[in-house]
Amino acid sequence: MNDSKKLDRLDLRILSHLQKNGRITNVDLAEAVGLSPSPCLIRVKRLEQAGYVVGYGAQVQLEKLGDTLTVFTEITLSNHRRDDFVRFETSIRGIDEIMECHLVSGGYDYLLKFITRGVNHYQSIIDELLDRSIGIEKYFSYIVIKSPFIKHHYPIEKLITPAA
Repeated sequence: MNDSKKLDRLDLRILSHLQKNGRITNVDLAEAVGLSPSPCLIRVKRLEQAGYVVGYGAQVQLEKLGDTLTVFTEITLSNHRRDDFVRFETSIRGIDEIMECHLVSGGYDYLLKFITRGVNHYQSIIDELLDRSIGIEKYFSYIVIKSPFIKHHYPIEKLITPAA
């Protein structure tokens, strides 16, 4: 099961349901995908062991806990050798406020997503990164004003190329 071609329609339906509701009971999942509970559980375990399901967790509404600020930051590195990328990624990996890190093509090297308590908190993290001398040449910050929607699941069936 290392390859998406080995997944059948039932596996895809299981994955689709699990990403929408990781707390669904096995009985309800089995019913939703058209299996009996035992074979459904076997498939779920197999999908987990193969690395298709990497975890389960709660989606917390952080705004209910206090003020938050989401900032997307473009980072351009001074140098572009393999060691420069490794040093940068290693250095930022442990920063809790960085929720996502993407190496991208185009006019800059990385796109980071921060969630902080506010502008001052964000700026203190950026200042600390600059003080670390990890190769940041420049950065641009984009403060999120509003997020009309955020999707937490993807229509898996759209990722699979139909058989000819």
